[in-house]
Amino acid sequence: MPKPVTCSMLPMREHGITTAISTTCGTTAVASSSRICTVLDNITVAHFELKMAKKSLFLTYVLWLIGGVFGLHHFYLGRDSQAFLWFCTLGGYGGCGWLRDIFRIPEYVSEANEDVTYSNTYKRQIRRQEKPPCSMTRYFGMIIVAFIWMSVVDNAIPEEWVVGINWRFLIVLLPLACALDIQCRFKLCVGCVDAGVWVVGNIGREEGTIWWALAAAYATFPLYFYLEDYSTTYSLMAFASAYAFDSKSKQWRRKPSKPKSFLRRVLTLLLCALLYVSLWGSYLYFNARLMDAEGEEIPVHEALHNFLSSPYWLDVKQSFHDTWVFAQHHGWLETWRQILDLSDLHGEQNAYKVLGLSSGASEEEIRSRYRALSKEFHPDKVKDPALKRASEEKFMELSQAYETLSKIKSRRSRRNRKYEKEL
Repeated sequence: MPKPVTCSMLPMREHGITTAISTTCGTTAVASSSRICTVLDNITVAHFELKMAKKSLFLTYVLWLIGGVFGLHHFYLGRDSQAFLWFCTLGGYGGCGWLRDIFRIPEYVSEANEDVTYSNTYKRQIRRQEKPPCSMTRYFGMIIVAFIWMSVVDNAIPEEWVVGINWRFLIVLLPLACALDIQCRFKLCVGCVDAGVWVVGNIGREEGTIWWALAAAYATFPLYFYLEDYSTTYSLMAFASAYAFDSKSKQWRRKPSKPKSFLRRVLTLLLCALLYVSLWGSYLYFNARLMDAEGEEIPVHEALHNFLSSPYWLDVKQSFHDTWVFAQHHGWLETWRQILDLSDLHGEQNAYKVLGLSSGASEEEIRSRYRALSKEFHPDKVKDPALKRASEEKFMELSQAYETLSKIKSRRSRRNRKYEKEL
């Protein structure tokens, strides 16, 4: 690994800085100059070590495994845009990109670490080809994501008037969503394969302006008002925008991107994710519909309002309120115990209900009740084949209830005897 350049390595002429300071200010100035040089040396070395920090291939694969569907490994490698794309498409087009990353991660790590071999390959490609070659993987990736983003934006715009405003005028943003996807997808390109020999064009290696893609998207936008099938319009806009960008805008990225702080990266991704999720939320609230048992469609916001006013929700809400009040007076530990008891984890309360007994019934009462009901619902007494199946299920339910209560009573008896012996 190359060594960092420090102040001690800098050539000092006979009448250089130190000599001048010494002549002017004496020995104290020389000592101060030495201390300043030492501080500068430490800062230089620290900056050099930070810059040369290597990304771990093993850690990248671990992040790919636990959070790769949401682009966690791309964020670790500094590929923030591709991390956001993986978040939007659940791992790159439904997990396809996530699986493809198994074979691409070594290359991604080499790029992040500025590997010499990788850099030399990239430089040779630039000298060989003035413009980045065409990649069908990237090209169709542009089209697919542009289609998705336009669909999300279109569906997020309320179809009905909200607060006295018809928001459908926002449909003019569709071409912008399409062009932004092309621009973003281009920066995120995972590489171009030329004759199966070498792979180039990773993230940050190609760039281009948005204007050609935006112009092509708006040029085809009027089709939205003439074609009944919106999916056809989305496809044509995506194809036109992708072709315009690929043929007119893209070029090699010759200058590295400026590094960003970790906090800024996180905040930017969170803001983008919030915007994307809010679009889906707008669609679900304003335009999505539910279908009832009679086949009638009900808007989600109306169904949600009716649900929050329903007796079922009011009972649930009251239960939460009672639980909170109980916890304030008795503590959360006692509240948790009450919740466990009410949850009937062992099935005791349900067993009493099946046998038609109260929770305070004795073992003799349980045994007597079970015998009476088992005789009444015994399958051998039923001759009708249609009713025999129901009788068998009832008999099995009674048997399970009796067995459950017998085990619980027996366990409590053993626990009580053990406690009495200890006393």
